[in-house]
Amino acid sequence: MSEIAPAVEPAPRIHRTDAAPVRIVHIGLGAFHRSHQAWYTARASDADEWGIAAFTGRSNAASDLLEAQDCVYTVIERSADGDRFRTVETIVEAHPGDDIGSFLELLRRPEIAIVTVTVTEAGYLLGADGMLAIDNPVVAADISAIRAGSANPPVRSLVAKLTLGLLARYATGAPALAVISCDNLPDNGRALARACEAFAELIEPGTATHVRRAASFVCTSVDRITPRTTPADVDAVLTGAGYIDLAPVVTEPFADWVLEGRFPAGHPDWQSAGARFVADIAPWELRKLWLLNGAHTLMAALGTLLDLETVDQVIRDPSCREAVGRWWDEACRHLPDGLDLDTYRSNLLARFENPRIAHRLDQIAQDARAKLRIRTVPVALREVQAGRRPGGALTAIAAVLRADDVAPAVADIAEALDPIEPRLARNSAVVAEIARIAQKLPGPSEEPPRLFPSAPDDGRRGTPTHLSPTIRSHT
Repeated sequence: MSEIAPAVEPAPRIHRTDAAPVRIVHIGLGAFHRSHQAWYTARASDADEWGIAAFTGRSNAASDLLEAQDCVYTVIERSADGDRFRTVETIVEAHPGDDIGSFLELLRRPEIAIVTVTVTEAGYLLGADGMLAIDNPVVAADISAIRAGSANPPVRSLVAKLTLGLLARYATGAPALAVISCDNLPDNGRALARACEAFAELIEPGTATHVRRAASFVCTSVDRITPRTTPADVDAVLTGAGYIDLAPVVTEPFADWVLEGRFPAGHPDWQSAGARFVADIAPWELRKLWLLNGAHTLMAALGTLLDLETVDQVIRDPSCREAVGRWWDEACRHLPDGLDLDTYRSNLLARFENPRIAHRLDQIAQDARAKLRIRTVPVALREVQAGRRPGGALTAIAAVLRADDVAPAVADIAEALDPIEPRLARNSAVVAEIARIAQKLPGPSEEPPRLFPSAPDDGRRGTPTHLSPTIRSHT
């Protein structure tokens, strides 16, 4: 006679206990937003007053997963000592990115006080001059969609959606709100403002002023390493927290958020959660953009060429670690005093080395050329103008191009570099140096050597080299 197995109580699903009123709209629902802005809002002293309606960017997968569990999810803070689990209920609505009707309806509501944005640098559709690339085919397609006359035109870009939303808000007479850019762009809020005003003028001349009246644009520096979620993370929540969550996010214990700008309709008490409000964002923004994000772009390309998969693997490779150090030396020369750079660099190494944060290089490497323009090129320009050979910066450029399968020849390098930064592409000495470095890097399909070039003099001590300083630096 067979035995009857005892009944096993199924694990409960994650569930909501309460819902705050929607006062924030977010564009670019993904892991980073959920580990950062939504997490800060959940920890604010007045969290019960600030619900978020979030819209996806490129994919609707996040909204589908979250809607299936009432938009509640778990943040897994992963340190070397173990995991810490926190349930976050701040997001109360999750929409597909193409749900333009719901987006416009939300921005017309007078109680909406804030729009936050995380779409990565490439999502702003900016040219090398930092202005909206009006000849971009996505911009052209969005203008055509708007001119077709639909009440809810099927626009795709961040700038088109946000501009339409702000113009719709202005038309209703609703009070101004704050738009907060949380992407890794220098002067990100003002860059987004310029792009929206330019797009408004493409829709109808004279409407840029409507955008300015509908919103203030806030600049920020955001910092929290958040790798892509894996099935193992779902299992970790079930094992460690005892419930089923199909949409957790994994992140490091460290988090930082610095904001500069006006909030016409108020904001959550983010200070109580550790955020800082400052009069000048630039020093904090550049420190993070160059030292963290710039190092990420460099490591992603070098690691790809070495057939590595995660940040912690790359930073433990001696040649990659040396390249990161060279890059940091160059970048730090152009940062102001008072930022405690030695401590910041030391902390970054510890964060990169965390073996339990599997920050995948293929995630970081997305849109690498656009990221080079913002994270690496400004330092390269300053170094060349000062008469130094920027070995770290040029190694990053060479590695990204090689990872994109650009041939390591002068003509090919110059052609690939021109849309990233024409001033570098026109400097024959710079192009020759990038080609020289690229020739010593493995191609993406080659057997990777464990060696990277070390420039004979990378200018670390400020010694002029023979790169012709024919490029004007810009701030």
